[in-house]
Amino acid sequence: MSTNGGTQFLSTKQQALQPGEQESTGLTSRELFQHQQPGYIRVCALNDISFQQVEYSSTQHTSDNPSSREIFGLCTLASLDMRGLVLWNVAVLLYSGVWVPTGLSQATPSPQQQGEKLKFRLAGYPRKHNEGRVEIFYKGEWGTICDDDFSLENARVLCRQMGFVAATGWTHSAKYGSGTGKIWLDNVLCSGTEKSIEFCRSRGWGNSDCTHDEDAGVICKDERLPGFKDSNIIEMQVDENRLSEIRLRPLADRTAKRMPITEGIVEVKYKEGWAQICDVGWTSKNSRVICGMMGFPNEKKTKKNLRKQIKKRATKTKPEVIGSSVTRQSPKPNDRPKSKAQKRESGAGKRMLTDHGQANYQFHSVACTGNEVHLSVCSMEFSKANVSMPCRGGKPAVVSCVPGPQFSHVSGKRLKIKQATVRLKGGWLVGEGRVEVLKNNEWGTVCDDRWNLQSASVVCRELGFGSAKEALTGARMGQGMGPIHMNEVLCLGQEKSLWNCPFKNITSENCHHSEDASVKCNVPYMGFEKTINITGGRTRFEGRVEVLNSDGNGTEDWGLICGEGWTTREAMVVCRQLGLGYANSGLKETWYWDSSNVTDMVMSGVKCTGDEMTISDCQRHKSISCKKAATRFAAGVICSETASDLILHAPAVEQTAYIEDRPLHMLYCAAEENCLSKSAAKANWPYGHRRLLRFSSEIHNIGRADFRPKAGRHSWVWHECHRHYHSMDIFTNYDLLSINGTKVADGHKASFCLEDTNCQEGISKRYECANFGEQGITVGCWDLYRHDIDCQWIDITDVKPGNYILQVVINPNFEVAESDFTNNAMKCNCKYDGQRVWLHKCHLGDSFSEEAEKRFEKYPGQLNNQIS
Repeated sequence: MSTNGGTQFLSTKQQALQPGEQESTGLTSRELFQHQQPGYIRVCALNDISFQQVEYSSTQHTSDNPSSREIFGLCTLASLDMRGLVLWNVAVLLYSGVWVPTGLSQATPSPQQQGEKLKFRLAGYPRKHNEGRVEIFYKGEWGTICDDDFSLENARVLCRQMGFVAATGWTHSAKYGSGTGKIWLDNVLCSGTEKSIEFCRSRGWGNSDCTHDEDAGVICKDERLPGFKDSNIIEMQVDENRLSEIRLRPLADRTAKRMPITEGIVEVKYKEGWAQICDVGWTSKNSRVICGMMGFPNEKKTKKNLRKQIKKRATKTKPEVIGSSVTRQSPKPNDRPKSKAQKRESGAGKRMLTDHGQANYQFHSVACTGNEVHLSVCSMEFSKANVSMPCRGGKPAVVSCVPGPQFSHVSGKRLKIKQATVRLKGGWLVGEGRVEVLKNNEWGTVCDDRWNLQSASVVCRELGFGSAKEALTGARMGQGMGPIHMNEVLCLGQEKSLWNCPFKNITSENCHHSEDASVKCNVPYMGFEKTINITGGRTRFEGRVEVLNSDGNGTEDWGLICGEGWTTREAMVVCRQLGLGYANSGLKETWYWDSSNVTDMVMSGVKCTGDEMTISDCQRHKSISCKKAATRFAAGVICSETASDLILHAPAVEQTAYIEDRPLHMLYCAAEENCLSKSAAKANWPYGHRRLLRFSSEIHNIGRADFRPKAGRHSWVWHECHRHYHSMDIFTNYDLLSINGTKVADGHKASFCLEDTNCQEGISKRYECANFGEQGITVGCWDLYRHDIDCQWIDITDVKPGNYILQVVINPNFEVAESDFTNNAMKCNCKYDGQRVWLHKCHLGDSFSEEAEKRFEKYPGQLNNQIS
């Protein structure tokens, strides 16, 4: 660069660009070239011509905003005609030029150039799931977008990136609250057709002159892009500099050792320690918010003697602190929790004290309405520095909470939870899942239109948890089946039940199961992960299971679990207890993993239903009984953050059932695969026939991961008669039961071909059995076993006329992991008169209320199997 009499010139390229070639800077005539005065550039508004040479000139000036009369520029442009390259020098004198901030030059490398993938989310409070403050995750940090020059075109680009089809509006001046951290983009100018906001013009990443009072927001059309996987999460965005973490510090040592911590001093993480809140003006509404954050549904009045304990504890400078906290880290891989002796040696966190050993008050005048999901939303004031008495006439705020039934202990046993009108399905942790409500004795889902944290909190508290951490939309916890009972639920937050909130009824046109609402609730910290560990695996999601065992003398030590009888259901409990997601598989042998110094078997005969909170809640032998007690036969697990979930489409079974008398000479292959009853072996082959109850099975995967056979393709079994491979010996069981539950006929279906027969709109098929292809069922797809396929029946040749129950169970041996096994069974009332068959009231095993299920099993007016 040369300077001459106050005029600055950029170096000139020596040759023109080749046809179709662009200058290394990537600039086009619609883009910008930069003036040397920091903070400003000029737009050269010529069309469809690439820059060949840029010269820039300005006079000396002292103003931060040079006028158009002070600056002129020379653009040297390249154009190509049929005869060759011709250069034009065009002098442009700008008397009324337009100036914008320098960032539009895109001097900062875009994430794509750096190989970094951007993440987007909608934030703010309160809001609907399809609107909010726009936040971008870039360089490991969440940040916002300034509203300067923001437009509907910008909103369109951002909404599409977050999975919505379009934008209907945008907001300015931090309508959804001020964000925190970086302001990543400013003066964003999109045409509306860009695939990503990073391709729009702007000041550049991190270059902004805005404050968070100017954060931009968008309002997206409430319709998802087909096949878009990542759906939006409505969560409470907390100012990390204000209230990053909150906990209860117990006052008595005896209560500190008992989980959950239900009462104590409210403490806020501040700098390197913990600070207190002044209780002057403290109300029960404030306590309700705190209890909700700690995972408790309700608050109660604090005991009078707690005040005396506060004064006594205030004199201690380094108290042991054990309490519930709203933010917890997952254990590191192979990092075994400490025993009691180790905990006593290591101590606990520090409490912030003043020089005089008094509490350090950082907040006062807290005023909540009681419906907030986080204390940071409440009105409050910061304590001023150098104040002699920051809490005059007050003490540290203390709360006392009421735990939910599943966390209440009476003689060491948890209270039984009463039948509720709401439940959570498909989640891998306690207190999370797809929201389902009971109406007319049938369970159905809730549509996510206008789903928010207040409505989610009502669900959480109704189930005995605290307030909602997240309100999830777009079937984030898997899609339900059956009816959708509610839409546009609008709770205030204080309702006792979701049914007490205003809502709209559903029509098939305005809601589908791809819009099922889900929640993640605050749950009490129980310390369950401290009593179990996995070691030896390649990642933190797999390993040999070790449990902390206590003998009769109170001595604790780590031991192994016998692998005999260990299944996926036991592994589900271990993965949940460790906070590692769903179980991918339960392993009976773990000889291939690195061994540790833990060698003793301390638990055997473990049998779980799969929904227990800890492995100690499962049935097990009173005394160790393990035939293979070597370390190599210890139980192991492989956990996963996602899992499949198979269910049978009940109406398809009911609509396709019929009876066929099939000649024996057409059943040789079926007999080879044991698809006929035992009496068929005594038949006069090939003469005669078998009576078959036939029906179609439509099996959907509504989970969050593809359903794949446990065995790899190399171990599939070839069946010559049917000329296909079996990837699972038994994929489905078919049973015909008497009214008292006795099995009168049965059948089974091997998975000779697991494939995607059909899929939902926007989802592509991935599995096809032809040409020894991969087998499986993709999320959002289903596999149809037609009624005319061999073994798709129950042999009822020996069954007498009467009333029965038809039961179909998918994945009966739990060979493949699923997020929920309770919906794998389907039942129908079956009436057989000797010539015809009728099926009715076909439903999934968990789709009716307990009362309705009992009525179903007691066939109306029947005391036996005889037709009246």
